[in-house]
Amino acid sequence: MKFFRLDAAIRVEGSISRSLADLAEAEWTRTFPDAEFVRRDLGRHPLPPVWPIAEASRTTPEDARTREQRAATALGTELADEFLSADAFLLAVPMYNFGVPQQVKTWIDLVITDHRAADVSRPIVPGRPALLVQARGGGYAPGTPRAGWDHATPYLNRILGDVWGLDVVDATAELTAADVNPALADLRPLAHRVLVEARADTIRHARDIADRLRAAPDSRTPAPITV
Repeated sequence: MKFFRLDAAIRVEGSISRSLADLAEAEWTRTFPDAEFVRRDLGRHPLPPVWPIAEASRTTPEDARTREQRAATALGTELADEFLSADAFLLAVPMYNFGVPQQVKTWIDLVITDHRAADVSRPIVPGRPALLVQARGGGYAPGTPRAGWDHATPYLNRILGDVWGLDVVDATAELTAADVNPALADLRPLAHRVLVEARADTIRHARDIADRLRAAPDSRTPAPITV
């Protein structure tokens, strides 16, 4: 069994998205102690901003490509290889400035430069299970002052599910800035409850995915997750 884990938080110590992902990884490791984890940590090791070069390379004849184009193309291939090799996926993504982190967008764009992912109308990992864990400093639920400001979740679900074909479930912690932002001090009890719920959701989803993989260990397109 092979799992792909992506982290994107620029913080390491105290990162909520990383801590949620750790819970999921622990569940999977208990079920599959010999599993391999392919890791891509975009927070600690951001990708170089070479997407324009890789994209230009796609329409450049191979014998006419520059050294920079060849390197950018090779990076896109490496990222796609990592992604396509996995049986299940764990993506830990915080919200920054109401959207996905820049390093996540770069990763997505570079994967799509690979010839296997270039046709965005054809899913590359159809039906494979994925757990998306997110952390957001504020609150964006319906009825809150910033409802509709979450531009990360719709985009991620569009790419991961609609474009790449993953069967995505999610666990989200909101109000994570309440403990450090005086303006959110009154919301700290609510923030703590939301975090407890996010942890429980993460563990539940991770167990469901593990059960699903255990029931269909030789299939890359097992039955959909029941939520």
